[in-house]
Amino acid sequence: MTFRFSTVASFGRVISVRGSLARVGLLAPADTAIPEVSATVGRFISIRCATSTIVAMITEVSCEDRPGSYVATASVDLLGEISGGERPKFQRGVTNYPTIGDAVDLITNQDLRTVYAPNGSDQINVGNLQQDRSVIAYVDVEEMLSKHFAILGSTGVGKSTSVSLLLNEILLARPNLRVFLLDVHNEYGRCFGDRALVLNPRNLKLPFWLFNFEEIVDVLFGGRPGVAEELDILSEVIPMAKGLYSQHQNGDRLGLKRVESRTGYTVDTPVPYRLVDLISLIDERMGKLENRSSRITYHKLISRIETVRNDPRYTFMFDNANVGGDTMAEVISHLFRLPANGRPMTIMQLAGFPVEVVDSVVSVLCRMAFDFGLWSDGVSPLLFVCEEAHRYASADRTIGFGPTRKAVSRIAKEGRKYGVYLGLVTQRPAELDATIISQCSTLFAMRLANERDQALLRSAVSDAAANLLSFVPSLGTREVLAFGEGVALPTRLRFKEVPVHQLPRSEATIATVTSVAAGHDMHFVSAVLDRWRGATSHRDAPSDPSAGERAAPRVMTPVEAPMLQPSMGLDPDRFSLLKKPLR
Repeated sequence: MTFRFSTVASFGRVISVRGSLARVGLLAPADTAIPEVSATVGRFISIRCATSTIVAMITEVSCEDRPGSYVATASVDLLGEISGGERPKFQRGVTNYPTIGDAVDLITNQDLRTVYAPNGSDQINVGNLQQDRSVIAYVDVEEMLSKHFAILGSTGVGKSTSVSLLLNEILLARPNLRVFLLDVHNEYGRCFGDRALVLNPRNLKLPFWLFNFEEIVDVLFGGRPGVAEELDILSEVIPMAKGLYSQHQNGDRLGLKRVESRTGYTVDTPVPYRLVDLISLIDERMGKLENRSSRITYHKLISRIETVRNDPRYTFMFDNANVGGDTMAEVISHLFRLPANGRPMTIMQLAGFPVEVVDSVVSVLCRMAFDFGLWSDGVSPLLFVCEEAHRYASADRTIGFGPTRKAVSRIAKEGRKYGVYLGLVTQRPAELDATIISQCSTLFAMRLANERDQALLRSAVSDAAANLLSFVPSLGTREVLAFGEGVALPTRLRFKEVPVHQLPRSEATIATVTSVAAGHDMHFVSAVLDRWRGATSHRDAPSDPSAGERAAPRVMTPVEAPMLQPSMGLDPDRFSLLKKPLR
């Protein structure tokens, strides 16, 4: 075996090579100009070969088993190589492996800039390298979006701020991309300024007939399993109600018998029907029954429908439920910003929805996002960002709402083919369906203390990046390990500072929110209570039913309703919103 030694002082030399791994002998401090403290885990090094420079990362340093004159040895992962002479270029993977005796140095600033140099217009600046703060860390938007991404991190590590940073940068790089964000805690409303439409139960119109059979059953039964007898009745009368509404629209008024003979619709066909028709069909069937015990089932079903219909918390679903009108085009346009009209982003604030129907609402939104991408052949790309993703796609199949998991999974597996991309945000990756997270090709891992979460992360990244995961429990706030297709190399970086006006509510502090303690008087408390009670009471006086039947379907306008967010603190402008009368 031959040894090649350079006459130039170096950090160390290669002493063994095995596949993508190598061992490096570290020279004594007197033999090198590089301080001994620089030989630490996580550092990038360069190995000078005959035709290229190999980029590797130190994964272990040991003073045991020191051959020859070396003071220590280091294990390194070979990650890629720089070649090209006057115009150097970095590429992943190694084509020319190092040989025994090749010189090893800590990577230079210029080499780091070559590795992380933006190679196109689709690069976004997200922060700086932890090893060298003068080197900007770029992320490839096309690779990150088209192959999905995930942000993982425990509470309090800056996860929400990272979401705000990434989405703001994505919107700047891709102004034509539409973004839909599920905001579980109503914390992103102010992060995107005029570029985002904020939706909540006050200004959302999501007609009940857009819900498929499983979803409407989940609503009617309050998230509990449905009663088999009632489900059988519903599965029969819903298609008939759709057919009856279609006949009314076409001027065909031959009665219910013709409806029963040919409906042409299934329980899941997204076409309008009216609740008054649905109840009439159930009532008509009940009238034909002589068995009193069977009639009780019909009574319970009618009562269940009426109870949900009259609950003011469900107004976003059942407003104009007896008027009808095919508003599906308006709903799709409003939800997914088609056209964007300067607001390419939708923030769906979920905290104000009845907890019993949140899963159903998320299921409808995910399903419609995918189906629109499918039937439009993906001509209008959409990024669907799911905060607290483990709530809707749990690894435990006995927890949560099955259709929601199925809808999210469908986007993860097939969405990229139809221009529907997925961004997952979670603090408990171990509780997230492994099949879904495995579809995310770019991972941003922040501090994770739970061993189960770390184990799942180790199974999701490549062997070359797995050694970096030992840093995960000790990462600082805003520090992140980035893996996958969106970054040049597995990288430890620090997200850049986010402007105060883009901070999520969860990141707002006493120092960043104007104090209005002087305004916290009885008027303030009364205003809060009015809004509190208003969420569960009727706001409008009952109208003439006959006039309601003749009214034209309401066309939605993209108006953002002000929402009270007490934990942000209240500045004078926000406090004035409390004094506005409820409409």
